[in-house]
Amino acid sequence: MSKFLSSRHAGLNEYVPGEQPSDMQYIKLNTNESPYPPSPGVLSALSEAEISKLNLYPNPDGTRLIEKLAETYGVGPENVVIGNGSDELLAFAFMAFCDPVGVCFPNITYGFYPVYAQLFGVSYRQIPLAEDFTVRVEDYIGVNRHVILANPNAPTGIALTLADIRRIAESNPDNVVLIDEAYVDFGAESAIALVREHENLLVMHTYSKARSMAGARLAYAIAQKTLIEDLNKMKYSFNPYNVNRLTQLAGHAALCDAEYYTANCRNIIRTREYTEQKLQDLGFELTDSKANFVFAKKPGFSGRELYLALKQKGILVRQFNDGRISDYLRISIGTREQMDACITAIESIVGDDGNRPEY
Repeated sequence: MSKFLSSRHAGLNEYVPGEQPSDMQYIKLNTNESPYPPSPGVLSALSEAEISKLNLYPNPDGTRLIEKLAETYGVGPENVVIGNGSDELLAFAFMAFCDPVGVCFPNITYGFYPVYAQLFGVSYRQIPLAEDFTVRVEDYIGVNRHVILANPNAPTGIALTLADIRRIAESNPDNVVLIDEAYVDFGAESAIALVREHENLLVMHTYSKARSMAGARLAYAIAQKTLIEDLNKMKYSFNPYNVNRLTQLAGHAALCDAEYYTANCRNIIRTREYTEQKLQDLGFELTDSKANFVFAKKPGFSGRELYLALKQKGILVRQFNDGRISDYLRISIGTREQMDACITAIESIVGDDGNRPEY
């Protein structure tokens, strides 16, 4: 680092994205992207005529997209804000709500939560998951801090029920309860239905997973009007033109092609269940994932060993260095063909225990 870096930020433990190596052709199952392309409607929306307008700023209010999101979820436009990916909306939430009372979230969850807490100088508490990696709801009842929960959680894939979320929101009326639903379309229930009941509930969605637009950087949050006004205050104080012209068009078109994305989610769920069964047949232990990935370990093998062996065979998965989950692999769900290739590679590794390479 340079001598000019602020001492406040010198000790940051920054977020580490999934690797993107280019030394060979990989089957990429490490960043939870959709294996399917955007819908035909999205591709046609990005026409040459619209691209030619890139000399003009986008609509800072995102009016057309926000109105379509509001229609899709049965809320008003005043209940929706859009952002340049979930990470930006999370940043706005940390800036808007988390000082001075602080925030809490699980100790095993999306890695950006503690990074943002450190970045914005917010007091934070990491609450341990239960032995089976579930969130203990009682730990968040009347906690007297703002609450952030990924649901389904990452990297475990385990989901809370709406009854659980309602209890947490009701018990913390003076604090924001943010539910990060990046993976909700793969088997969990959305808390958007609870927004009308709770003025402190903020629900966040991304286009990166279920809507095949990780490269477009688009997300949205739904809440009661006052919370959305707070987030917009952060947006217009930081980056008013945060969602570009083409992404707004693509986001609107994706909502119009809902059947295409619903079918893709069903395919991913079926492929996840197929993959889970194949891994169980190979002696793996898995969590009950409701996301577009599985979280699995093979007794007798370290996570690092399996990760490196798979990478050597051209398959990327995610392995974490946290001691409690270091033997688990998070494997994104690709196409059936990609998962068959992954299973075949795993079988060749764990089925040849007597000739295990050194890593």
